[in-house]
Amino acid sequence: MKTTHRFEIGVAATRVLFGMLGLAVLASTSFVPARATEIIPSFGMTKATDASAGDAKLYGGLALRAAMLPFLKLEAGIAYRQESISNGDVNLRMWPVTASLWLAPLPMVYAGGGLGWYRTTTDYKSTLPFKDTTTGQVGMHLGAGINFPIAPHAGLDLAGRYIFMQKNNDLQVPTSFNPDFWSTTLGLAIKF
Repeated sequence: MKTTHRFEIGVAATRVLFGMLGLAVLASTSFVPARATEIIPSFGMTKATDASAGDAKLYGGLALRAAMLPFLKLEAGIAYRQESISNGDVNLRMWPVTASLWLAPLPMVYAGGGLGWYRTTTDYKSTLPFKDTTTGQVGMHLGAGINFPIAPHAGLDLAGRYIFMQKNNDLQVPTSFNPDFWSTTLGLAIKF
């Protein structure tokens, strides 16, 4: 029998975290943005956390990250993932579009979170009596990463995220650590 561990996140700690992120955003609007902007093509793995989930799946993505302050980065990204289930009778395609705010206490390390719109298309084999569908769902993510410099204008970016899908697309801060899935990425951060 598998036991699931849940870690309770205090309401006060959550409020402090979002308050600090809000203050950082407000502070950054009064400064001229830093010139360090990165485009990051990447590939990664993602896996659902429920007991019936299959193996981790590969996906590709592209992100644009800009430094708002020396310790604050803003990122927009899009990814693409596809998998076949039920012996190829059903094909799932997902396009997550995300926005993230990363705190960077050290030049190479960042952590934070954000929101995403997870658009999913379900294609059924033509011999099945089902219509293809496309749905969208909101998700929140928490994550961290490391950016290793390999050249003056390039670095390897290794990151991980936990994604919490929102019920009925209502934004609610999770009260316990119970993500719907996780993802990891390895990318090439090209600075310009």
